[in-house]
Amino acid sequence: MSYDEAIKRLEELVQSMEDGEALTIEEYKQKAKEAKELIQFCQQQLTGLEDEMKEALQ
Repeated sequence: MSYDEAIKRLEELVQSMEDGEALTIEEYKQKAKEAKELIQFCQQQLTGLEDEMKEALQ
């Protein structure tokens, strides 16, 4: 999965929760878990980019 794909999926998850979809508690928990994993993935990607940029500028 690319960073852009992860961001797009994260936006879809947030939108579905904000739209007031009729979801069960379990569905909300699953969406929240997926969102958390996507956020962690994106943070890792950004940290990796930052490290590469620092290395390139040295």
